[in-house]
Amino acid sequence: MLDAIKTPRTAAPAIVAKADLAHHEAFLKVSESGEPTWVAESRQATAFASLREATRMAMRLPGVLRAYSVPLGAELAAQRLH
Repeated sequence: MLDAIKTPRTAAPAIVAKADLAHHEAFLKVSESGEPTWVAESRQATAFASLREATRMAMRLPGVLRAYSVPLGAELAAQRLH
């Protein structure tokens, strides 16, 4: 068990998402200047280095947006199912 604590995990990329009252998802895209915009396709979203970094960004946004982080692989897999 001690080895598991010492062994660093490989960080997986993640994105920031939000859903409105009609359950339409939107994904965060951060421009070069740092301006956040919302896009409909997860492929256009800014990929953060890890779930932790995506969560940190989601927490910096206004609470009314109810933004959350999603592992990038999980989001793309869910889109293929639809």
